[in-house]
Amino acid sequence: MEQISILMVDDHTVFRSGLRLLLEIKGGFKVIGEADSGAQAIELARELSPDIILMDLAMPGMDGLTTILRIQEINPKAKFLVITQHADRAYLLPALQAGASGYILKSSKSDDLISAIHSINEGKIFIDPAVAGTVMQDYRARTNPQSSEPLNTLSGREKEVLRLCALGHTSREIAEQLVINTKTVDTHKVRLRAKLGLKTRAELVNFAFENGVIPRPG
Repeated sequence: MEQISILMVDDHTVFRSGLRLLLEIKGGFKVIGEADSGAQAIELARELSPDIILMDLAMPGMDGLTTILRIQEINPKAKFLVITQHADRAYLLPALQAGASGYILKSSKSDDLISAIHSINEGKIFIDPAVAGTVMQDYRARTNPQSSEPLNTLSGREKEVLRLCALGHTSREIAEQLVINTKTVDTHKVRLRAKLGLKTRAELVNFAFENGVIPRPG
């Protein structure tokens, strides 16, 4: 049986080593590359074209969400399984909206991880049972008429970043105004674009106009 090729992206060497060993023991998988940063992951994804990319979200420099979006620009057919310690919707939903086909916790059982990889390789979606309830909560919120507006999917901080970005402020200027670092600003940008389905700054500005986030120039 043909092996499933895997690219692992995580900045923790010990975790990657343990994961590689697990996949080798289970059989049917071939780890063809390891990356400890988003930038390295992009290069390896371009060079190796793996079947599945196991992606951490919290990494120094470029985070997992941004990395997923960048790799999709190179290979729209890339399949991602996010493997993370974060169990809340603030991470799950943006990951799915960014293009991940699966989401599993690092604390999950090894059999669940193997099932997730196989499911995604077959073109299915896999969500860790421990966080699946978050998806249902989001579905209910979206089907509630009072919560159906796209703007309501954003957190308060994401709305602030949207407003300032639409007004033309740079990430550094936004970080100074909100008293956060630029990496956090960039993460908020990635999340709000994923939630709203926006790719360019022009689309973001137009959305802000249409939804009253900023006034149209008079």
